[in-house]
Amino acid sequence: MASHIAGYPRMGPKRELKFALESFWDGKSSAEDLEKVATDLRSSIWKQMSEAGIKYIPSNTFSYYDQVLDTTAMLGAVPERYSWTGGEIGLSTYFSMARGNASVPAMEMTKWFDTNYHFIVPELGPSTKFTYASHKAVSEYKEAKALGIDTVPVLVGPVSYLLLSKPAKGVEKSFSLLSLLGSILPIYKEVVAELKAAGASWIQFDEPTLVKDLAAHELAAFSSAYAELESAFAGLNVLIETYFADIPAESYKTLTSLSGVTAYGFDLIRGAKTLDLIRSSFPSGKYLFAGVVDGRNIWADDLAASLSTLQSLEAVAGKDKLVVSTSCSLMHTAVDLVNETKLDDEIKSWLAFAAQKVVEVNALAKALAGQKDEAYFAANAAAQASRRSSPRVTNEEVQKAAAALKGSDHRRATTVSARLDAQQKKLNLPVLPTTTIGSFPQTVELRRVRREYKAKKISEEEYISAIKEEISKVVKIQEELDIDVLVHGEPERNDMVEYFGEQLSGFAFTANGWVQSYGSRCVKPPIIYGDVSRPNPMTVFWSKTAQSMTARPMKGMLTGPVTILNWSFVRNDQPRFETCYQIALAIKKEVEDLEAAGIQVIQIDEAALREGLPLRKSEHAFYLDWAVHSFRITNCGVQDTTQIHTHMCYSNFNDIIHSIIDMDADVITIENSRSDEKLLSVFREGVKYGAGIGPGVYDIHSPRIPSTEEIADRVNKMLAVLDTNILWVNPDCGLKTRKYTEVKPALTNMVSATKLIRTQLASAK
Repeated sequence: MASHIAGYPRMGPKRELKFALESFWDGKSSAEDLEKVATDLRSSIWKQMSEAGIKYIPSNTFSYYDQVLDTTAMLGAVPERYSWTGGEIGLSTYFSMARGNASVPAMEMTKWFDTNYHFIVPELGPSTKFTYASHKAVSEYKEAKALGIDTVPVLVGPVSYLLLSKPAKGVEKSFSLLSLLGSILPIYKEVVAELKAAGASWIQFDEPTLVKDLAAHELAAFSSAYAELESAFAGLNVLIETYFADIPAESYKTLTSLSGVTAYGFDLIRGAKTLDLIRSSFPSGKYLFAGVVDGRNIWADDLAASLSTLQSLEAVAGKDKLVVSTSCSLMHTAVDLVNETKLDDEIKSWLAFAAQKVVEVNALAKALAGQKDEAYFAANAAAQASRRSSPRVTNEEVQKAAAALKGSDHRRATTVSARLDAQQKKLNLPVLPTTTIGSFPQTVELRRVRREYKAKKISEEEYISAIKEEISKVVKIQEELDIDVLVHGEPERNDMVEYFGEQLSGFAFTANGWVQSYGSRCVKPPIIYGDVSRPNPMTVFWSKTAQSMTARPMKGMLTGPVTILNWSFVRNDQPRFETCYQIALAIKKEVEDLEAAGIQVIQIDEAALREGLPLRKSEHAFYLDWAVHSFRITNCGVQDTTQIHTHMCYSNFNDIIHSIIDMDADVITIENSRSDEKLLSVFREGVKYGAGIGPGVYDIHSPRIPSTEEIADRVNKMLAVLDTNILWVNPDCGLKTRKYTEVKPALTNMVSATKLIRTQLASAK
């Protein structure tokens, strides 16, 4: 009976690691205190899997920050700016790389494939010195062994590590990162030798880049790397784990012929086509780790369906070589359903978090071995049936409305330049209009008001009056700063997705369904379980209230359908785009109600549009088509004089700029300050953009206050490639996480810089 878990959440069922890390960073607790929390978490996870009957239990999937950073530490690839002097890497160097310190900035962070997890990007070059500098993999293996649990140590594979790296500052962009393979393999050999000496019989290498579109020389790097490691693997079983997508046929061929490798792991949830490759040719005598339990969602597995998939694979790999596994690490799902006391029983019966998925994997392995737990399977089948037939899931009216969208592409009737003229006549804005992105600082006091209202400790009247007071304060500040287009500051909102999800039907919320985003930061995605509709207006009352406090235009503030989708756990019983269209129709009603209430500028944030981009290029066009279409649905019905803004984060946009233009928003604001040059280069290369655009002029993720000169210099750089009449001036993101002592001076300097340039432009005329 063989069962395997590819990885497990690190934060703990009640975010124990988050609180321990933050306490340590704040200097409130010692390294020993932090290590104790970590040791307790690791041992409870290992014991839980062992007691559930899992045979291949992972170790070294725990991390204080990120598994790629752990690999950087293992290889001693510390960038020079951290002044590391050698020896075993300690917490202070490790956390400096992750978070920066008083004198040097952090390493760059970027998304882990198409998940909402972020990793720390290695910075490498021809002069990087590699040395074995963190023995974490070995010490965690020994730690589990001391508890009587034999684990499978997990390492980020050498080729994926290099493919996920970037050339360090000052290194040619064209530098071949794969040329460093010969320098890192000796360290991998040392690690493998130590693990073997400690008693390990299996080692797992995660090589998820195999699912991407790889060039021939990249595939060749896998072959040469594992050929080089083959001698080190003698006497060991080696598993190569892939996940997150179908594996391309060429890569499958390369993978299944690697030297010294005994087992291959595949994601059979997001990689259903991989099944065809496995069925048509699987190397004999090798182990197949079949990832049939979804590691990226919260739905209970359809055990009967998984069992029949597994039975069909037994014929291919052989009974003793088939291992039941998760589609990927369980770190992308919530931790334990046991802690959800407020979810109603029906919805709860449809769900499985990480702890429950461990049990599912084991139940499938037992069933394959002829020890099927009939009661467990019957309860699962009943829950699947109840989900299929529940009236809470299906809303005929919504289904009809979404189906009716198919025929049109929902564009506004006139061109963006005609609309901008009509809007300018009505709004009468100065050249280079200033605005902010939406949220203002969320003070301790404000959070307390929301918490007490939720706990029914204060009345609705008291709550409304406190929020109104806060909005009035934010409006006054903006008027004093002389900002042109105002925001209400979003004091009533906890989170840009949760706030809307709580007012839409088809959504459920957890109390402890936290998932790690990066470092100690966790998010709690809503669960979309049914057809989505909007029973009542969601933001109109607050926007109207805010507009009544000022003569300047007040932006309505909405989260777009694609972002709501990409930041939720989405139902898996219909295609994602159908759910997205339903959300778009709900937001469309809200947009039209805001317009009717006299709101002339409406911002529909699509922060996460880029995040949903599939890993394989062949699937990009389809995704971008429905994602952009969903955005257009929300605002295709408004008048020309209503100005539609959108905001996007994470500007790796060069490859999707045409889709962004196709969204046909009147004004787009973009998080740009961290990758200034990247974004502007698109326009330098001659992309014609006629709508309004506001590339962020300063980075709100840092407490630094930029000077007037610095902002003016940025704006001038933008004016070199963008027309004066389309440029907006704004920070790069919402201000929710900053303090007023940072926000006021930064915005003062932003407005001063804008006025300075307006004067220069006027005198140049």
